Amino acid sequence: MLDDVTGSEPDQAPAPDSVAFRAVMSRFATGVTVVTSVVEGLDHAMTANAVASVSLDPLLVMVSVERATRFHAAVSAAEHIGISVLPTDAVAAARWLATSGRPLPNQLATVAHHRGRSGVALIDGALATLECHIWARYDGGDHELIVGEVIGLALPAPDASPLLYFRSGYRALSDLD
Repeated sequence: MLDDVTGSEPDQAPAPDSVAFRAVMSRFATGVTVVTSVVEGLDHAMTANAVASVSLDPLLVMVSVERATRFHAAVSAAEHIGISVLPTDAVAAARWLATSGRPLPNQLATVAHHRGRSGVALIDGALATLECHIWARYDGGDHELIVGEVIGLALPAPDASPLLYFRSGYRALSDLD
C-alpha cells in the first residue's frame, strides 16, 4: 500500500520534509483563535491554530508564533496576550487576521472587539477568551512558543459552534450523535 503523502511504500519512504510534514499535520483538526497584543498603543493580531492548554496549576496556555512574522516582533515586546476562540461566524475575521502584509494601523477596525483588563483586544462573540501575562518563551525552531499565565477568562458565547481548521481550510463541526 502506497503512502498518501510520499507516494512510496511506508517502509521505503524518504526522510520527512516540510511539505510532507504540512500534509500530515493538516489532517489534525484544530480550533481557530485570534491572538492579540498591544505595544505602544498599537494593536497586533494574528489568526492561530497552534494553541494549547499547558497547566492547571498555575493556569497556563501556549501559543506558537512564527519568528519571521510581524506579530512575533510585537509579541516579543509585549507583556500580555489575548486569545479569542472563534465561532464559525467569525471566518471573515480569521481570514483577515491571517492575511500577510495587511495594514497594521486599524487592522481591528472591522473586527468587533473589546479590551481586557490588560488592554489587549478580545474578539466580541468569541466562544471563549483568555487574557494572559507572558510567563515564559521557548525556542521552537522557526517558531517561538509563548506561554501565558491566565489572568482573565470568559465564555461570551459558550454555545456557539466552533470554527475549525482542517486540511488547510476552515471547517465547521458536525455532531456524530
